[in-house]
Amino acid sequence: MAVDRNMNILIVDDFAPMLLTMKNLLKKFELKQVDEAENGAQALDMMRRKTYGLVLSDWEMEPVSGIELLQEVRKDGVLKDTPFILVTSQDDQELIAAATAAGVSGYVVKPFTADALKDKIEYVLGPL
Repeated sequence: MAVDRNMNILIVDDFAPMLLTMKNLLKKFELKQVDEAENGAQALDMMRRKTYGLVLSDWEMEPVSGIELLQEVRKDGVLKDTPFILVTSQDDQELIAAATAAGVSGYVVKPFTADALKDKIEYVLGPL
């Protein structure tokens, strides 16, 4: 079954150029409903007020990191099943293991190509 291109997507990153890059790529994939958060705390607040079909979050942010956001989402009875992809510049097996243990749906290493992001989204959600 094809992905609902009108689902709400939340992208989370404290680096504005990366937010813009991800937003533009999602538009290229015809995913139209994209919200932005600058850190995990803001994202968690937004997720408690609106339903998202996918979260793409940077790992390294303050005051709440992407992994901390993921852990909070997975503990929340309402949010726990939200598909969640972590984006990071760290390609470390220990970090990948920690993300997997926390319940991440997918993992993308920066810098990534449009195809790599699309492949990860399709792995998590299905064909675009």
